[in-house]
Parts: sequence; structure tokens; C-alpha cells
Amino acid sequence: MSWQESTQQKMLHLQLPTDPRWVDVAKMRLEDILVDHAYCEQKAASSCISLIIKFPEFDRMVDVLSPVVAEEWEHFEAVMQQIRKRGYSFGHPRKDEYVMQLQRFVRKGGSRTDQLTEHLLMNALIEARSCERFKILWKNLEDEDLQQFYYRLMVSEAGHYVNFINLAKTYQDPQQVERRWEEWLAFEKEVMEQLTIRGDRMH
Repeated sequence: MSWQESTQQKMLHLQLPTDPRWVDVAKMRLEDILVDHAYCEQKAASSCISLIIKFPEFDRMVDVLSPVVAEEWEHFEAVMQQIRKRGYSFGHPRKDEYVMQLQRFVRKGGSRTDQLTEHLLMNALIEARSCERFKILWKNLEDEDLQQFYYRLMVSEAGHYVNFINLAKTYQDPQQVERRWEEWLAFEKEVMEQLTIRGDRMH
């Protein structure tokens, strides 16, 4: 096991791994997976932009997430290249039931810092699950080009996860963040247990 894999396994802490059947279905729906993935990268960039616009007074957050916006958009362009080189069509966005469920768990009210922390933790969780899915694709796809593609994205998404967690601990008491993070992880497990296994969705 490489040091990168070891580090990612230690830090993701997801309570429920992806059902092994997902990758089998995803391999049969590769065009749909790539299109959905492209929209996920778009949404990731948009989410960072939204945080910067909504919470501009948090200087450290603005400075950390500004380059992440550019990186997420580069990921979108990279996924689009994979779509085009295979002769696939882009298509319309799909409803992301996973993210919609997580949004229900965001605490309303509280201070500006409390609100920012909630969104940082939600984004951290989405990045962690994406990283796990990328690892599955890297390990199981037969297409060598896509294997290396998802390996690179896996490493990148792990870094984004760290950014969100560290930012939350910058603005809130780290122990309080850890307690709330455990609640997020437990809720995400419930969401994963309830979602239907779909090979046309990244999440």
C-alpha cells in the first residue's frame, strides 16, 4: 500500500463503504458516470464560490478556497475531455439525491461562524465520498487511461477534504468540530444505507 492510500484511508473515516455492486453497474454506465461526474465538478466549484460570496469576511477561508475553485473547474474540463475523446454526449444535469439529503442536515441559525462551519463540514463530507468513489474506479476500471485519471483525482479530492476540515477547525473549537463531524458521518451513513445503488451517478 502506498503512503497516499494509507493516508487517505486513515483520514476519510467514512462509516459505510460504497456497496461493491456499485462499480459493476458504473462500468456498464460509463457515459452516465462521466457526465454526472462533470456536473459534480461544476457544483464543487460553484459551492466554493458561494462560500466566498456568502462569507467574505472570513479571510483565511477566501484565500484557501479561491485556488480550489480553479482546481475544481480544471477537473470539470478534464472530465469533459474524457467525455469527448470517447464520443459521448454531455447532456443535462441530473438530480443529486445524495447532496440533497446532506443539505437537510445543515443546522440553521446560529452565528456566522456556526453557519460557515456547517457548510465546510458538508463540503468535506462530499469530497471524502468522492475520493472514495474515485479510488474504487481507479482500482476496478479496465481502461488504463481512466484508471490513472481517477487516481490523480483521488489524491486531489483528498486534499480538498483536508482544506475544509482544517478551515472549520480554524474558526471553531477543534473539539466542537470533531463532535459535529462525527454527527455528519453518522448521518451520511444513514443516507448511504437508504440510497438506491445507481450506476449512472457518481454519488
